[in-house]
Amino acid sequence: MLKKPRGRPRAYDPEVALWQALETFWANGFSRASLDALAEATGMNRPSLYAAFGDKKSLYLKSFECFAGQLRAALARTAESEAPLDATLRNFFHEATEIYMSGPDGPRGCFIICTAPAEAAMDADIRAALKTALEEIDRGLEIPFAKAKAEGHLPPDADTAALARLAASVLHSLAVRARAGETKEALHALTRQTVQSLC
Repeated sequence: MLKKPRGRPRAYDPEVALWQALETFWANGFSRASLDALAEATGMNRPSLYAAFGDKKSLYLKSFECFAGQLRAALARTAESEAPLDATLRNFFHEATEIYMSGPDGPRGCFIICTAPAEAAMDADIRAALKTALEEIDRGLEIPFAKAKAEGHLPPDADTAALARLAASVLHSLAVRARAGETKEALHALTRQTVQSLC
């Protein structure tokens, strides 16, 4: 799900610098990610950072969109899967869990779920970005449920939108639980229980 350029920015490569900033926000959250830390992570001085990305919030929102783009790609792969619904969901949750557990200093959860909610309460732009991301996850996860229903693998009266929101809720729970230190085995167990219940 998550693919980033390798190495430090060369000649201030904006794509690489943006991923370095994303990693800094991911590790520290929006409020605790100082401009000095962001400048050091990107290999850019403050004037260059401002010139390339704008202020701190603009840089965060660009980082948010960068991560959201990877999430959309993962949802698209899930929507296009020809595997049965249970296998499709297991694969999606497994890929997400691997990312949530992949922090350089320990499990870090989801960039969106673990950085945006605290700021969304006070910032309308971040709140709007978070709302859009959650809606995209709901819509993306509904597609495999709708496909399974059309193929007769779910009851005719199955509410695919509600099932997708439940799946999304577990996805967000996995992110928080990973950040809180639950083991990968516990997260995979939750995934298995969820898939069994939803399918």
